[in-house]
Amino acid sequence: MGKKVDDSVLDVALNEIRTKCTLMTACAGEPANFAAANVGGANFLADAPMTPADFTISNGDVSGRKVAVAAKAGIIVDNTGMADHVALLDTVNSILLYVTTSTSLGLTSGSSLTLSTWDVEIADPSL
Repeated sequence: MGKKVDDSVLDVALNEIRTKCTLMTACAGEPANFAAANVGGANFLADAPMTPADFTISNGDVSGRKVAVAAKAGIIVDNTGMADHVALLDTVNSILLYVTTSTSLGLTSGSSLTLSTWDVEIADPSL
């Protein structure tokens, strides 16, 4: 017996990110919670404000659905460290919405950072 999910079901999860994410942060190590990823937190290095316009929901690259996260340039680095994670935060409700690994990059306080576009993808169910 096969498994199926309608795109609308996956879109609800992705829309939660699109509508509630207000801040994207570059982090040194995987933040355990909202406080660690937020400005001034233990893993925090740099941040960029986000709005729903920074996210686009569409078909996944392989299957399912994805939300593309817009690139951000000219981000001023607040703390020196090795950025290897990116976090999406809901600062209104103090929620760590999503964390992913990134290519490691040494950052220096006061320098400028560009975060390229990337996707959060939910695949269709499989056997």
